[in-house]
Amino acid sequence: MAAAPTETSHKKQANLPPSLYTIIRDKTTSRGDFLFYSDRIIRLLVEEGLNHLPVVPKTVQTPTGSTYEGVGFEGRICGVSILRAGEAMEAGLREVCRSVRIGKILIQRDEETALPKLFYSKLPEDISSRYVLLLDPMLATGGSAMKAVEVLREHGVPEERIIFINLIAAPEGLQAFCTKFPGLRVITGWIDKGLNEKAYIIPGLGDFGERR
Repeated sequence: MAAAPTETSHKKQANLPPSLYTIIRDKTTSRGDFLFYSDRIIRLLVEEGLNHLPVVPKTVQTPTGSTYEGVGFEGRICGVSILRAGEAMEAGLREVCRSVRIGKILIQRDEETALPKLFYSKLPEDISSRYVLLLDPMLATGGSAMKAVEVLREHGVPEERIIFINLIAAPEGLQAFCTKFPGLRVITGWIDKGLNEKAYIIPGLGDFGERR
């Protein structure tokens, strides 16, 4: 059963169908079904993330000759995936946001310090002027996500312009992440029970990247 939905000005558990999560958590689910249903979840989460972007009034003419007073996004967006698992979320973002620019960040543990370390990054040159959808399916301790945000900030992206999109989060990592970066927003599909002694998310769904 899901943790109670959590929503503040910066953190929200999206209201997604539990049946979708039952399918992707099931160890007997085929790779094809895992791909299909996890991609469906990703698209829903991206749509939710877009709902948190600022908009400005926009007037358009309809085919009937009428005027419609609507809205448009205030600024430009881009996606940034945290490799390797976050790369699997890029297709879902592209299906929702046509021609969106996407950057990549590779974070791995430093064997000497045991701390997250940046190994590679490729970001749009104008990323400091964009709203960033940061993509990573699993948030356990939060170490990689926090390091990725530090990289974005070093490239001039304010916390307030970052939306972290995530399929499953452990409450420990979510709390640490939001405490360190109170200005950014988090959209997660599900908040699980917690971490085990090996820092695996429980009940989780296993290794997201390997299952795809």
